[in-house]
Amino acid sequence: MYENLVLGVANEAMVTILLVSAPILGGALLTGLLISILQATTQLQEMTLVFVPKIVVVMLVIIIFGPWMLNVVTSFTSSLYASIPQFVTW
Repeated sequence: MYENLVLGVANEAMVTILLVSAPILGGALLTGLLISILQATTQLQEMTLVFVPKIVVVMLVIIIFGPWMLNVVTSFTSSLYASIPQFVTW
């Protein structure tokens, strides 16, 4: 009984983490890929060239998707708090 509850909460937490982190990681991945293709074609091998565009893209993604990410985390937290009475048995 308790294993199902714990595994259910852990599963829901992992899905929430994946949903919230996917836009940020996807934006950083695409930016890094585009910059590395640009570096390979121009043979410009500057290591610091990748960091500034990645930081800008991550900040833009957080600004754009921030309310949605906050809504996902808030709904997970509310459902977790609402299900506390199910977890406590005497």
